[in-house]
Amino acid sequence: MENIGQYRKAGKITAEVREYGKSLIKKSSSLLEVADKIEKKISELGAEPAFPVQISCDDIAAHYCPEEDDKSVFGEQLASLDAGIHVDGFIADTAVTVDLSGKYSDLVKSSEEALKEAIKVIQIGTPLNEIGRTIQETIESFGFKPIRNLTGHGLDEYNVHSFPTVPNFDNKDTTPLEKGMVIAVEPFATPGVGMIHEKGDASVFDMVGKKAVRTGFVRDIQKEIEKYNGLPFTTRWLSRKFSEPKVRYALNQFRQLGILRSYPPLVERSNAVVSQAEHTLLIDDKVEILTE
Repeated sequence: MENIGQYRKAGKITAEVREYGKSLIKKSSSLLEVADKIEKKISELGAEPAFPVQISCDDIAAHYCPEEDDKSVFGEQLASLDAGIHVDGFIADTAVTVDLSGKYSDLVKSSEEALKEAIKVIQIGTPLNEIGRTIQETIESFGFKPIRNLTGHGLDEYNVHSFPTVPNFDNKDTTPLEKGMVIAVEPFATPGVGMIHEKGDASVFDMVGKKAVRTGFVRDIQKEIEKYNGLPFTTRWLSRKFSEPKVRYALNQFRQLGILRSYPPLVERSNAVVSQAEHTLLIDDKVEILTE
């Protein structure tokens, strides 16, 4: 398979970054400082973020990324760290949940075990719904629910969410896994209703096209965003190179032009806590866990 070397390198670095990030998640630590340290570590290891480091706590399942003025600190929380990196555009994606409250060990274990059991059934030809059914049955055996409207996904060059969509429940999709696919499997578990919705302001975005802009500094910000090659970015990355008002103005311009896609925080509908576990796998004659 072409580019397997880059995928393997990305996987190895992503696993190291996950464990490093996990060690930083402690009570009274700043979410912003932890995110900054993780992204610095990615750079030190010779890679780049495939998306901004996300640290989603309690009922937030995904897409929480601290901004420059974020004063949040860890407390008695359930904190999920989701990190993705790329090497020459080839991506690995992983997640881990840390229980700082001491109350949710079974919930954390349910998502971790669901991931382990799912990996056991994965091989060339495995139907997608079999993965979903395995995740669902494992999480339900702990007395919790999978989040049905969050999924795993394929990974492709400069594309964090490509074909196939990997369900977290039996959605009846019998599409088989094919040799050469790289997929992220990510069970989410909750004691709540098992659905998420968007809530709050986005700090994660990507560009979905290019249109001419008139203002000079907006063009400069557009050029900076183009360096991400279509991958997601966060406001904080831009506001450290341009002033905060200019960044806000530019993002608003891009939104009005219809070329900016926003990713608000994804919150469990009943405001119940959420745990997550995730690995990236290469589907081959022998399946490789790239982020182990």
